[in-house]
Amino acid sequence: MTTGSLGLRSSGSYGSLQQIQNGSLWLPIQTTPPVSRKPPKMLKDKEKLYHWIFKFAPRKKIGMLLLCLVSLAVFMWVLIVGKGEDAREGIIPSINIVSGPISEEKVNMNETSPSQIMDLKASANATLPPPPPVFFTGYKLPPGNPCEHFTLPPPPADKKRTGPRPCPVCYLPLEDAVALMPNAPSFSPVLKDLTYIHEENLTKSEFGGSEFGGYPSLRQRSDSYDIRESMSVHCGFVRGVKPGQRTGFDINDSDLLEMETCHGVVVASAIFGAFDLIRQPKNISEYAQKNVCFHMFVDEETEAFLRNSSALDGEKKVGLWRIIVVRNLPYSDPRRNGKIPKLLLHRLFPNARYSMWIDAKLELVVDPFQILERFLWRKNATFAISRHYKRFDVFVEAEANKAAGKYDNSSIDFQIEFYKKEGLTPYSVDKLPITSDVPEGCVIVKEHIPITNLFTCLWFNEVDRFTSRDQISFSTGYHRDLLEHWPPPLPPPPDVHPPPPLILHNENLNKTSAGILADSIINSPIKKIPTRRGKDRKSRRHRKIVGGGSKLDASTNQNFV
Repeated sequence: MTTGSLGLRSSGSYGSLQQIQNGSLWLPIQTTPPVSRKPPKMLKDKEKLYHWIFKFAPRKKIGMLLLCLVSLAVFMWVLIVGKGEDAREGIIPSINIVSGPISEEKVNMNETSPSQIMDLKASANATLPPPPPVFFTGYKLPPGNPCEHFTLPPPPADKKRTGPRPCPVCYLPLEDAVALMPNAPSFSPVLKDLTYIHEENLTKSEFGGSEFGGYPSLRQRSDSYDIRESMSVHCGFVRGVKPGQRTGFDINDSDLLEMETCHGVVVASAIFGAFDLIRQPKNISEYAQKNVCFHMFVDEETEAFLRNSSALDGEKKVGLWRIIVVRNLPYSDPRRNGKIPKLLLHRLFPNARYSMWIDAKLELVVDPFQILERFLWRKNATFAISRHYKRFDVFVEAEANKAAGKYDNSSIDFQIEFYKKEGLTPYSVDKLPITSDVPEGCVIVKEHIPITNLFTCLWFNEVDRFTSRDQISFSTGYHRDLLEHWPPPLPPPPDVHPPPPLILHNENLNKTSAGILADSIINSPIKKIPTRRGKDRKSRRHRKIVGGGSKLDASTNQNFV
């Protein structure tokens, strides 16, 4: 190894460095005797100082004084040095290096104060445009995927059979569906900012409405259909601090905190008056059990029955369902109370991205992520709802409700006449790509973005003002100004008639409508948790076993069927 050192001048040669010999640098030792010199006066003073210190330092008071002086000097030195380093650190990060041609005019950085540098940095950042928002734009299945060209089978040969029937639906494997979950929200046309009206002092409107809904006037109702970039509308929970706190439909704070932690997917249902059965979801993956919130809303009567039957455990759960007890219900009609969680899940779960409403009479038998992929993500849709299996015209639906005694006939007639004056017409091919004006409404799959939240708010306001039959008021929400923001519909194909109860899905409709039969939600013949049946004769409908699914209509990114 070669060793090296700085070259030192020797007494023999003061003009050159020593040479390296045999791989090593040899430095000769100076042998010239030193010249005696008279010590300077300053050295004598230092010696006297040292002598004085060593003489008096052993004394207690003098030693403590000297120690304090030394400590003070060291503290001041550290403070001054540290402050200087902080000043340099504050200036250095403020200097921005910008690529580009250098100007001939030179800037003297020594004369530029830190405040001037910060001002220059702020002004440079102010000139940069904000990054454009990122939205989900859909995807196409890879070539060869079995679901790529999946089509529905033809309608049954028996034209008298108008009820639902089993029908295959092409779901992707769970792993593929989870991998395709969008990382960004879908685009909300026109509406970007939606807020909700909060009022403590309420004034009754011209007719209808409730304190829970805020009694919106007809002028406010008309204004809510004028879609703008920023809007504030009535959407239930008008009073109180936040939804569920002294608003009517009150929920315990612990349950509200639990609901606020749902940031992904929510599956919800409700039972009021111990009227229905609690049916457990089936075929739910471990991933969904850990990442999906399953919430069942019940009233105090239903809660008491669950506790008496030992169905409710200590964690407020019945199987997968987390039981949420609701108090101070705003309506005397259980069906109208049920419309609150059905249509206002975006208010009850403000941090959720997607929600799925399942009527208590149904049983979920497919993983929620597969349903979301099939009916929303694959179609680049933000709202899907089960379509009525038999009727597609509002006027026909109203007459059927009257014949079945579903509601007071005069109230139904008043609602229909009101809608007719606003321009509602019977269903016809002129309304394509809309394939029906009547939903069955037992399943609603929705992405929580401003435009879909607005639609369900307006739909709920109609239920609050008129009858609780949401099938009648559904079409009013999207047939008004919401449709003005749709792209122009494609011309109908030749010889098109009003859609039959079972409609073939046309993949060439530019994804503006998807009439599909879903076997994902079916009526359950198994009574897992017995609940007390209501005395109403209409409870027979819930005992009915149906071997098939409901139609589910999915909209495009314009959100509505």
